Amino acid sequence: MAYLSVFENEKYKLQAESNRVNLSLIPPRRGWILDRNGRPLASNRADFRVDIIPERMRDPARTIAELGRLLSLGPIAMQDLEDKLERARGFAAVEVASRLDWERFAAVSVRLPDLPGVVTQRGYSRYYPTGPSVGHLIGYVGAASAEEFEKDRDPVLITPGYKMGKDSLEKFFEKDLRGKPGARRVEVTASGRIVRDLDTREDVPGKTIKLTIDADIQDYAARRIGPESAAVVVMDCRTGDLLAMASMPSFDPNSFSDGIGRLEWKMLSDDDHVPLRNKVLRGLYPPGSTVKPMVGLAFMEAGLDPDESVFCGGGLRVGNRVFHCWNRRGHGQVNMAKGIYQSCDVYFYHFAQRIGMDPIAAMAHRLGLGAEFELPVAGQSYGTVPDPAWKLRKYKKEWQTFDTVNATIGQGYFLVNPLQQAVQASRIASGRIIMPRLIHGHQQDAVPSLGVPEEHLAYVRRAMSDVANGPGSAPNSKLPFPDIKLAGKTGTAQVVGLHISNGKGGLWKHRDHGHFICFAPAENPRYACSVVVEHGGGSGAAYPIARDVLTYIFDRELGMAKLTELEKKWGGTAKERLDARFRAYSAEYGVGAPKVSPEEERRKFQGLPQGDDPRQPISEAQSPAPEPEAAASSPAPASSPPAAPAAAGQTP
Repeated sequence: MAYLSVFENEKYKLQAESNRVNLSLIPPRRGWILDRNGRPLASNRADFRVDIIPERMRDPARTIAELGRLLSLGPIAMQDLEDKLERARGFAAVEVASRLDWERFAAVSVRLPDLPGVVTQRGYSRYYPTGPSVGHLIGYVGAASAEEFEKDRDPVLITPGYKMGKDSLEKFFEKDLRGKPGARRVEVTASGRIVRDLDTREDVPGKTIKLTIDADIQDYAARRIGPESAAVVVMDCRTGDLLAMASMPSFDPNSFSDGIGRLEWKMLSDDDHVPLRNKVLRGLYPPGSTVKPMVGLAFMEAGLDPDESVFCGGGLRVGNRVFHCWNRRGHGQVNMAKGIYQSCDVYFYHFAQRIGMDPIAAMAHRLGLGAEFELPVAGQSYGTVPDPAWKLRKYKKEWQTFDTVNATIGQGYFLVNPLQQAVQASRIASGRIIMPRLIHGHQQDAVPSLGVPEEHLAYVRRAMSDVANGPGSAPNSKLPFPDIKLAGKTGTAQVVGLHISNGKGGLWKHRDHGHFICFAPAENPRYACSVVVEHGGGSGAAYPIARDVLTYIFDRELGMAKLTELEKKWGGTAKERLDARFRAYSAEYGVGAPKVSPEEERRKFQGLPQGDDPRQPISEAQSPAPEPEAAASSPAPASSPPAAPAAAGQTP
């Protein structure tokens, strides 16, 4: 007794105190992510939640069944819970339910002594006010995986209720947003019932991140995409501030933060519109005719007089191939301005052979095509600006004349992403090397000039203004304001050869991609915009989106009236359509959806292929599909040589 009470006193005193007092970490509140005006894009809201720590459960089956009864969990929710427990490490908390009402939370809390391993918490959960509109921009949070804990070893990662950034900005700024956990000491009985609070140390919230994004423009752009598979980027072409980066369809990060279930995963992964891919940064597309203003600048810099013209009779023979213009009846005599605003392919076929590809590729790089920008993002697919040296290096093949002809209308090897196209429009509008910015308030050095003569830029801007406001290819892209003009350029990118589809109808995946780049006001540019619609059937699917987004920027009431009218036809907002689709899947599959592996989840989100990396597409002479404005009035020829089908990797 003397030995135990004197010599072992500290040991048993500590053990007794440990039995009497529990110390638990309080998850820190994540820092908010705000838009440029201080509106939350990601915030926190009060939350009642229930978690399980698997290694502390004595009778897992009984505990799970009892929780299902107390929380009124349906079969799908119970299946998702079992999937989470199967993947979890024993010491890591697994979320059972969150955002509970007081009655269900209290029903579990009073039974905790009979439910070892169950933890109830009053805290905060991540909340995204605009839901799917910011899914790809902001990302989502979730419980730390075993691999993430092994890498970081921060105890807060296994604190019940803590969730870390899993994608996009939430992941990139994880250490800044995380904050510091608090702690709580409570006195408990032998069975674990809490007797009283002894001491509490408050958590320290994470830092606030302020973006250049405008929450209203972001939400409008995402919603205006509607049922299409598309991306919209809006930039301030004076500063480079990114005002919107919308990729749709998307996922609801609020749902993902609760833990994605197998039914919702099946719904998203089944969708051929790839809602899990960030099309703004990871979507690569042949840019089509949107490169023609850039090519025009390259021509003038190489010494071509913009008034020099060529006759377009609907096609041009290059070697033993005929390259058709989209207007098979021809455009007649065409100079550079007409070549841009009427999007005449023959003009560019003809003069590109004289100028060569190297000056065109150099101008493309100056305007931001093929570039990877320094942004706080997980990754970018930066595509290809082809030239003779690139082809020889990559394929050990010499550059051919038809390669130049293809590239000069944005086909062949040419691949860009929507962000690069917005940067291109910004640099043409400003004449400066505008760099995209996503974090608000960073000091910016003086923006250097592109080094392109102002008269060259002015010429191209006037031609782009005529696309919408003159005799151009997209008069319906004109803004509904008498004093504000939009300058733009349409683009239609072929996906498959004409022997498979004309690109306008038939199977969705065989339809052409639609592009539109623009800036406004044309006389004094402030905003630049790019739109890409996957398999939209041509630029006619893209420029109405750009027009309405810019309309909203200049007159929000008018823009919203248009969107409200469209959403009535589409079946509601993006969130409402997503919820309706989930209900349909729930009715069809119930608990029959297959499991999803962490590797598959990673691949889907990063836009990785299911096998080896795709080859850079090698496509031979392509006959561009008609521009949508004139397609209806331009009869197709009786016969035309079939184009080579797009190679693997060209279709996103």
